[in-house]
Amino acid sequence: MATPLTADRMLAALRAEGLTVHEHTGWRTHNRDTVTGKTFGPVIGVLIHHTAGQNDREICYNGRPDLPGPLCHAWLGKTAGLWTIGNGRANHAGLVDLDVLNALRDEKSPLPRDDQANADGNDVLYGLEIENRGNGQDPYPPDQYRQAVLWAAAICRAHGWTEKSVAGHKEVQPGKIDPSFDMDDFRTDVRIQLAKPVGTGTLPVGTPTKPRVDLSRLAAAARTDPGARQGHITYMTGVNLTEAALVKVGYLSRTYAGDGSFGTTTVAAYARWQKSLGYTGPAADGIPGMTSLTKLGAKTGLFTVVA
Repeated sequence: MATPLTADRMLAALRAEGLTVHEHTGWRTHNRDTVTGKTFGPVIGVLIHHTAGQNDREICYNGRPDLPGPLCHAWLGKTAGLWTIGNGRANHAGLVDLDVLNALRDEKSPLPRDDQANADGNDVLYGLEIENRGNGQDPYPPDQYRQAVLWAAAICRAHGWTEKSVAGHKEVQPGKIDPSFDMDDFRTDVRIQLAKPVGTGTLPVGTPTKPRVDLSRLAAAARTDPGARQGHITYMTGVNLTEAALVKVGYLSRTYAGDGSFGTTTVAAYARWQKSLGYTGPAADGIPGMTSLTKLGAKTGLFTVVA
């Protein structure tokens, strides 16, 4: 746990890491502290998001009708670069899993399953919104991804944290799938950057990897979850990605996606996907197989598959 960086210290840390920083007018005093009566901090980590849109810097600053800004501490555009948006409490994390927050604070890995929303992540997490539709078809320019790594590394370095203080929104709040790249690989890139003495160079321009769905774990969820007690979760991350893909191809209503459970409705939706590929009988039973799952990930662009 640490005292939040002041505006000047934040700028110094980001620039020392090799980032060009654009300052949004008013960002130094733009926060939710006074209106909520809750002071930002002590801080325990950084959270990575995608915006699910484009040209949305001002939305992140001003907020939406249902959620006032700031919606992050920094916004990272595809071509517009890194912008400071808020300084203090920001509406980016929402209610998250306390077990995950504790793991971030203690720098434990792997992170536990985010199956509850019982703590306010806005109190303790810095947030970066990356301009990307998050639909699996919108690529992250290599330099944009590199800057995201540097942003996370700069804050970790300033607080003496490791890459284990970094999480994706999908890892802390049930039902979320952002950011649309693999967080283990992202943390590895942050670790590599932190190993470099500050001011001695930055990561080469790279590209993010898509999230991976473990077929064996997903199939186990499809067999276990329908008959389990209400709220049972076997494999939240993989199920959420698969359900998001089924929504995208039109076989699952968004109403039933994002709870992390591969229940009977998801089984039925997956069976419809299998039938669309020409499977019949037992081969279209709603239990994912390598070929059908690989094709679903490829068609939607949301994930790759590992056995």
